[in-house]
Amino acid sequence: MNAVESPEGQELQKMGSGAWDNPAYSGPPSPHGTLRVCTISRAVPPQPQPKKPEDGPREKAYRTLVSSCCFQICRGIRGLWGTTLTENTAENRELYVKTTLRELLVYIMFLVDICLLTYGMTSSSAYYYTKVMSELFLYTSSDTGVSFQAISSMADFWDFAQGPLLDSLYWTKWYNNQSLGHGSHSFIYYENLLLGVPRLRQLRVRNDSCVVHEDFREDILSCYDVYSPDKEEQLPFGPLNGTAWTYHSQDELGGSSHWGRLTSYSGGGYYLDLPGSRQASAEALQDLQEGLWLDRGTRVVFIDFSVYNANINLFCVLRLVVEFPATGGAIPSWQIRTVKLIRYVSNWDFFIIGCEIIFCIFIFYYVVEEILELHIHRLHYLSSIWNILDLVVILLSIVAVGFHIFRTLEVNRLMGKLLQQPNMYADFEFLAFWQTQYNNMNAVNLFFAWIKIFKYISFNKTMTQLSSTLARCAKDILGFAVMFFIVFFAYAQLGYLLFGTQVENFSTFIKCIFTQFRIILGDFDYNAIDNANRILGPAYFVTYVFFVFFVLLNMFLAIINDTYSEVKEELAGQKDELQISDLLKQGYNKTLRRLRLRKERVSDVQKVLQGGEQEIQFEDFTNTLRELGHAEHEITELTAAFTRFDQDGNHILDQKEQEQMEQDLEEKRVALNAEIENLGRSIVSSPPGESGPEATRAGGWVSGEEFYTLTRRVLQLETVLEGVMSQVDAVGSKLKTLERKGQLASSPGMGDQGIWEHLQPTPAVTPAPWGVQGGQDCEFTGEREGEALEERRLSRVEITMLQRH
Repeated sequence: MNAVESPEGQELQKMGSGAWDNPAYSGPPSPHGTLRVCTISRAVPPQPQPKKPEDGPREKAYRTLVSSCCFQICRGIRGLWGTTLTENTAENRELYVKTTLRELLVYIMFLVDICLLTYGMTSSSAYYYTKVMSELFLYTSSDTGVSFQAISSMADFWDFAQGPLLDSLYWTKWYNNQSLGHGSHSFIYYENLLLGVPRLRQLRVRNDSCVVHEDFREDILSCYDVYSPDKEEQLPFGPLNGTAWTYHSQDELGGSSHWGRLTSYSGGGYYLDLPGSRQASAEALQDLQEGLWLDRGTRVVFIDFSVYNANINLFCVLRLVVEFPATGGAIPSWQIRTVKLIRYVSNWDFFIIGCEIIFCIFIFYYVVEEILELHIHRLHYLSSIWNILDLVVILLSIVAVGFHIFRTLEVNRLMGKLLQQPNMYADFEFLAFWQTQYNNMNAVNLFFAWIKIFKYISFNKTMTQLSSTLARCAKDILGFAVMFFIVFFAYAQLGYLLFGTQVENFSTFIKCIFTQFRIILGDFDYNAIDNANRILGPAYFVTYVFFVFFVLLNMFLAIINDTYSEVKEELAGQKDELQISDLLKQGYNKTLRRLRLRKERVSDVQKVLQGGEQEIQFEDFTNTLRELGHAEHEITELTAAFTRFDQDGNHILDQKEQEQMEQDLEEKRVALNAEIENLGRSIVSSPPGESGPEATRAGGWVSGEEFYTLTRRVLQLETVLEGVMSQVDAVGSKLKTLERKGQLASSPGMGDQGIWEHLQPTPAVTPAPWGVQGGQDCEFTGEREGEALEERRLSRVEITMLQRH
């Protein structure tokens, strides 16, 4: 029966060429386009097919070369952004592992690059620079013993400003009173250039900013509330003879707000830029003190200045803050930001430029990758936490690139302005603030980048224990968290109300929360609690430690431990899947096999050239290669080499051309030998030239050059075995039927020959060679190759046709 008329043939005709795609076989596409699997339904010789006119050898080789190059280029571009979300890896474990491994290698290069950039912005000298500046301006005492940290009143402020502050700012002489020789510029510690001049700025509140109770209005005539922008004083006061007595807005000063110990302050106020010498600055401060520049309305004073150290190319931007609360007294605080604003000076900085360019290329690559994945999966893409983490890393990286450009332009502008007017205030505070935020953002981005590695190592079951444990116990932890924080916040409010007025760690509700976390970790001051409340203090501490530490915390750990035990037990019971070691071993064997095949092909061509003939015809060359057992696609590739050395184009290699070709082949053979020796022979494999089943099983993989030959042999073997099994099953079935009906012994006139003819099954299917058509042709779209031959099986339609025919 014809294959098309049979049910199987009709089914095949409906399904098309896809019916022959074996689901168990998946691999890279074949470099030779469409393959033909020819299965005939009866044992008849194949009918000859009319041959199409073929191109000449040179044109055929050229077309093959161009087609192969185009295919490889398209395949490379497509695979450049191939990920586990863009490839169909759900039913192909090997493709999933290989794709994930390739993503991991690319991401490791990105991670190395971002680490170089992040650490390139920092320096171990930054800590010592900050330490030196803080010791100089914070711990240096005046003649009366007042340092900046010890300021507790307005009088202490003036003692510090006219003593340690001026002494630390202006260094014009050596320790032996010799001049430094730098003109009017001050070099702090002889190394750090004071940029411009320092600035003093204060913020005030109005006299009517609060309301005095009627019982005290006769005794208290003025009232100054705590600072807030709506209560800020903006009217001139005092002598009215300079900027120190006139209010300037934040926009006029180009300043920025500051978050102090008590509250947040605006960037405006009353300011004074100190002169360029110590004596002139001392006179200016004396005038301010005599004019009562600080009074009851003053709420904060800022001292801003910047220094630059050319030895380590670092800026140190200092802000000394003294807050005067409505309660009276003074609260000092400070901000010292050591930043690198000028990036490209040393050779290491120019190396960082290259890393920045590579970083931008990586960002472009990952942006395209995420766009493709979003296009394929739409909103379902956001269901994975790893995909969201990808977007966060990319967005932070884009912001970092934008700020880097802004910072470079702004530093150039400020430095140019400072060089034109060296006696003006150098406002690097705003830039230093955003540089610090930029560094913080890069630190967070680098943290997320390291955490993202878990995404690429999740194919290993050992590496999934953490994520699986957290995912499985997430609901239990969420329910436990509700119970935990109810108790936790109840104790936080209790501590705030009991000890807030006497213990600093409980002075605010936020501090109470962090103090209780510290108690869990064993860091607490019990004496302060006990002194604040001798009865409720111990009761609070004992009950909190019992319920939170001994009960709730251990319940939390028990939830995680039980879930981890379950996950570990399940993973131990799972079968071992393809691991990286298996993939590397297969790649090693595959590479070794390809090198040996190339070596054999070179040796065969050398045998043809060493035949002793003065001239070699093109047809003799191809015929000899066929006799040596080479497939047609291999012959096509080798004839391309023939055409390359055929300089005159007459399809004949003369003696000179043979010598050139033989010399080139010898060089290739030596190079292949060297590569094979470098690979080593640590993994057991078949000897050179062996291509049987043992060799296939030892390597586990086949190369594209072996695909046609080895697949034909396997199909022939499987078909023969299938036919034998079909015959055995048919004979057994008919024997049982005849025995059951009693026909085997009682049928009259039935001899041995008749019994045999009665039991004769349908002839088995005989495989046809590749490329030969007979009966009904069946096309197999050769889009995949390289699967392990032991896993190669026939499709269901093919098996059904074999069993029925």
